[in-house]
Amino acid sequence: MAHYIALLRKEEESDFAVEFPDFPGCVTAGTTLDEAKDMAVEALALHIEGIREDGGGLPTPSRLETIMADPHNVGAVAFLVDAPAVKEKAVRVNFTILESVLRRVDAHAKAQHLTRSAFLAEAAIKAISDNEHV
Repeated sequence: MAHYIALLRKEEESDFAVEFPDFPGCVTAGTTLDEAKDMAVEALALHIEGIREDGGGLPTPSRLETIMADPHNVGAVAFLVDAPAVKEKAVRVNFTILESVLRRVDAHAKAQHLTRSAFLAEAAIKAISDNEHV
């Protein structure tokens, strides 16, 4: 997971402003430090989602030394924000299974408060993982 540097600034009589040097135009603000941090996470996620939807790639995160060497950034407070993980697309599949096995799958899924699909996906991941460790 990539981490991007956010810069926090506070002018007298203003909110806490946050910008991302690696993403020009990705800015936000909050009335408190906590709100500014939360808004920064949301702003970066939305900005990156837009880039991905447009088929673009993400920049390599800049080094702190490079960002802070810019005279414009003197006095800003730097903090890291995690880039959101890429969401995988769910795919609909059609397969054949014995009725008795399907009943057992459904019973186990219900007992674990899962959908059939979630239960089967978790079971498959566990089986693959167990097999890779052998």
